[in-house]
Amino acid sequence: MSDISVENLNVWFGDHEERVDAVKGASFDVPSGSSFGLVGESGSGKSTILRAIMGLVPTWSGGLKIGDLTLGHKRPKTFYKDVQMVFQDPYASLHPRHSVDQVLGETLFLHGFKDVDRRILQLLDDVGLGREFRFRYPHQLSGGQRQRVAIARALAPEPSVILLDEPTSALDVSVQAEVLNLLSDLRDEHKLTYLMVSHNLAVVAHMCDATAVMQNGEIVEVLSVEDMRAMNPSHPYTRNLLEGSFGYKPTAEQSA
Repeated sequence: MSDISVENLNVWFGDHEERVDAVKGASFDVPSGSSFGLVGESGSGKSTILRAIMGLVPTWSGGLKIGDLTLGHKRPKTFYKDVQMVFQDPYASLHPRHSVDQVLGETLFLHGFKDVDRRILQLLDDVGLGREFRFRYPHQLSGGQRQRVAIARALAPEPSVILLDEPTSALDVSVQAEVLNLLSDLRDEHKLTYLMVSHNLAVVAHMCDATAVMQNGEIVEVLSVEDMRAMNPSHPYTRNLLEGSFGYKPTAEQSA
């Protein structure tokens, strides 16, 4: 298991007058085996933090650690075995000409696993898909089934950390709860640590122990799930997000 430490993270794009500061001084810690949320409107910088951790942005400063590993601008090969990511769009994250067998088999091969056949069947079982899905292609799967395959691919290297970038926002409402419950079960079963991005506080409240609220690249508040459910924010922006997610209306006393 690994924890996640982000300290004074800054991410920017462009130089000089064209520079855009996407993340400004973000700091938080995620204990091993827990789930931590990053919430905010589009463009608030939350997904950029995930990309920085994965080494997908070139210009950043600050401190990033996964367990005892301090991350620089290059990631060691072992990093990608320990840390995996599930992307927002299951329609775009799977190769349209690769079967489920190829998607999972290639991942297992790249990470040096043996007994690939058995492992593929186990992964399909872990995410609630039977062996009859093994040789299907993405166009033969529903959105929820595609996202389950993407989750299985993330599980294949046996990571301790999974980064979740809006993992249910592209799915039908009827399927979202099923995928969230699957992720919760997998976290407990595999002792995983989650860092989840969402624009929806209701989703984060269902999944996470605590969440950082982001606005314009900055973390404006860190809320425990207890404070979130008790509708007890301290920042006006968080109040607006709670109102949008839960129908929460601050009283005159709380607004004062």
